[in-house]
Amino acid sequence: MKKILFLTGTRADFGKIKSLIQILEKHQDFEVYVFVTGMHLQKEYGYTLLEIERCGFSNVHTFENHTDETTMDLTLAKTIQGLSAYVKDVQPDMIVIHGDRVEALAGAIVGSLNNILVSHIEGGEVSGTIDELIRHSTSKMSHVHFVSNKQAKKRLIQMGELEQSVFTIGSPDVDIMFSDSLPDLETAKKYYEIPFERYAVAMFHPVTTEAKYMQQYADDFVTALLEDSHHYIVIYPNNDLGSQAILKAYERLKGNPRFRVFPSLRFEYFLTLLKKAQFIIGNSSAGIREAPYYGLPIINIGTRQQNRALHADILNVDYDKASIAEALQLIDTHQVQPTDGDFGKGNSAALFLQSLEKNDIWQLNHQKQFRDI
Repeated sequence: MKKILFLTGTRADFGKIKSLIQILEKHQDFEVYVFVTGMHLQKEYGYTLLEIERCGFSNVHTFENHTDETTMDLTLAKTIQGLSAYVKDVQPDMIVIHGDRVEALAGAIVGSLNNILVSHIEGGEVSGTIDELIRHSTSKMSHVHFVSNKQAKKRLIQMGELEQSVFTIGSPDVDIMFSDSLPDLETAKKYYEIPFERYAVAMFHPVTTEAKYMQQYADDFVTALLEDSHHYIVIYPNNDLGSQAILKAYERLKGNPRFRVFPSLRFEYFLTLLKKAQFIIGNSSAGIREAPYYGLPIINIGTRQQNRALHADILNVDYDKASIAEALQLIDTHQVQPTDGDFGKGNSAALFLQSLEKNDIWQLNHQKQFRDI
């Protein structure tokens, strides 16, 4: 029996790996462990550990990696320390990490330095800002790559990764997007006490490389929303450097009947609300990934998703209030068709399981090699 350790630090990466954990939990050849840290344990961001606990996974371990400092390097150091101790206890055969946050990098460092196979979900993508730097660094510290599309695979091979270590499985959250486990709209609205008949979704995250401008960006964003006439479901940002500026700006939305503001939403409920929204505005990857599948109009602000694979009709605007306001005036007449996207067909978990069941993956050399093109 193989021990597989998943690491999750945010509601976003948990949405990506949830279906992968679930399929292995049901399989007799795998023993699953989940290391929960980061935003999941912060009450300010909705204490989303509760969402993980609802899943009823066999082995869940929590570790508080939050520091009083807002610097991500200390969070990285603390996560390495906590995960290292847990790994020595569990002794997993594989560590599975996702994406481009410091928790993922910590998982790759701990795994590779302890001679444990590291699998990286959704490497090989480009997104701009510090995220991209972390994502590529994480890929280079990983042995196995589960990518969302051919372009990502091509980039990893360009980075010297072995072709036989890269598996194209699509984006795992697409599994949940089209599953029959999503609640209906009335259930979701009732659960979150959302009175709006029609509404848009707003999600605005900090851009760490532009941290000194975030207060201005956030203020312009909120002012544009306040001067608009749509109803909004607003979801807190992630906890990267600059998040406090956004939370401070959101204080101006309190008590306004056109807004419902949430630290976090349960992933399936979020997908239902997103699917039925008028549009999505901000700089979340949900506007690049999930929204196109649902045929949703998208207003993407600023540089955070600059180089992401964009197979959708997106209104890209600058951070200033005037640009955002102009897009909001256009959005109701902006016609969009659902796209097949480029992130799989909703069978990522099955493809992931198939890969782990084959012996080839376990024969990959823990001593990585660089393959010249």
